[in-house]
Amino acid sequence: MEIVPIFPKLAIIFLFAACLSVHSIQATDIKYCSEFTSPAFRFCSREIGAGFNKKTNYVVKVDDVEISPYPVSTGEPTTFTIKASTGQALTGGKMALDVSYFGVKVHSESHSICEKTSCPISVGKFVLSHTQTLPGITPPGSYTLKMKMEDEKKHQLTCISFNFNIGLGSSVSSI
Repeated sequence: MEIVPIFPKLAIIFLFAACLSVHSIQATDIKYCSEFTSPAFRFCSREIGAGFNKKTNYVVKVDDVEISPYPVSTGEPTTFTIKASTGQALTGGKMALDVSYFGVKVHSESHSICEKTSCPISVGKFVLSHTQTLPGITPPGSYTLKMKMEDEKKHQLTCISFNFNIGLGSSVSSI
């Protein structure tokens, strides 16, 4: 008689059931990037919590990120809407997006800020919007989107990141 270990089979069944229960995409806490760029400092500050998740002195403050539709459907357009405010008028610049899957960068792209909102941007609140059709080949899991904005003179206006999850039956691609 052969003894079959049951624990590995139960673990696989549990993991599969947990994946099935996650069926949507949602943004979680918005974090501001560190204003310090030294890799050594970034490593140390993660350990002690310094320099992270602060609004620092960015010109653009991000208030909210909305993802629609909710939940995301494969092959359907998905819109990422970023609600923000600025303390100075902006005439243009660049928005760079990096998407990571389990910590590995899987996609990067950049756009003119004026492609994503009306320019010039007056002092006060404004909205950036980016729509992308998501293909069905994207694996479920934990993703991080990092967005940097800079003006025409390459001064950083803001840098944020937020996490979101893609479940089975949903997907994310080039954002």
